[in-house]
Amino acid sequence: MRRPNEIARDEASMATLVELTSVFEGIASMRIAQTKNQVLESTKFFDQLWHIYTQLRVDSLFSFGREESDKSKVILDKELFIIITAEGGFSGDIDQKLVQAMLEEYNPEKNDIIVIGHHGAMQLSQRGISFRKYYKLPNKDKNINVSPIIREVQEYKKCSVFYQQYISLMNQEVKRISLSMAVKTAGQAGDRPDEIISEANYIFEPTSFAVAAHLERSMMKIALAQLILQSKLAQYASRFRAMSASHQRADEEKIDLHLAYNRARRGVKDERLKEIINGMKKIQKSGVAT
Repeated sequence: MRRPNEIARDEASMATLVELTSVFEGIASMRIAQTKNQVLESTKFFDQLWHIYTQLRVDSLFSFGREESDKSKVILDKELFIIITAEGGFSGDIDQKLVQAMLEEYNPEKNDIIVIGHHGAMQLSQRGISFRKYYKLPNKDKNINVSPIIREVQEYKKCSVFYQQYISLMNQEVKRISLSMAVKTAGQAGDRPDEIISEANYIFEPTSFAVAAHLERSMMKIALAQLILQSKLAQYASRFRAMSASHQRADEEKIDLHLAYNRARRGVKDERLKEIINGMKKIQKSGVAT
C-alpha cells in the first residue's frame, strides 16, 4: 500500500494541473470572443471593397490581382495548396485531420505546398513531405500581413486553401476552398451594385485594369486573413475542448487521489490500532502467567 504522504504529493500535483487547465480553458474562451469580433470587422471592410469591385468589373474574370506587366511572366501550371495550422501543439487533433485531408488530395507533380503554422510544418516533415515555404501563424488578430503569400499565389494557375472552420465550441471542421472562390463567396453576401464604374464616368490612374488588379489583391489579402482568423478561431475552440476535457480528467483524478489518501490514512491508523491491541493482549497474557 502506498504511503499517505506519497499520495498527498500526487494530489497536490494534480491540483496544480487542475488550476493550469482551468486557466488555459479561460484563455481560449477569451480569445474566441476576441477573434469572433475581428472576423466581423474584417467582413464589413471586405463588403465595401467588393461593392466597388463589382461596380468596376462586370464580367466574371478573376486574375488573382496580376498587373498587365505580369501577364508575360510564366504562370506555373500547378495548383498551390495552402494549409493553415496551429503554431504550437495545443490545438487538439484538428491539425492532424487537416494535414491528412490535404495529403489525400496531394500529388507532388501537380501541387506545391505552403504551410502556415509550425505544427503543420513539423507534421509534414515527419511524414517526409516537402513544402515550398513555411510561414509562422500570426500572433496578432489584427493587421495580418499576408502580402508575401499573395505574391506566391500569383505565380500559380490555381490555389486552394485548407483551413479549419469554427462551427461551435465542441465542433470544428476541416475545409478546402479555392482562394478565388473564397473571395467570390465572401462578396456574394453583399448587395449587387446599382451603378457601373467605367472609364466613361470615372478617371482611372494609371488604368482601370490596374485599379481592378489592386482591388483583387486587397480582397485576396482580406479573404486569406479571414481564413487564417477562421482557423485560429477553430484552434482556440479545439484548445478549449482539449483543456476542458483535461480539466475534467484532472479533477476526477484529484478526487480519486483524495479518496485514496483518506483510505491510506485510515489504513495506517488501523494498523497502529491493531499493534496497540496486540500489545495490550500480550501484556495481559504475561500478567496472567505470572
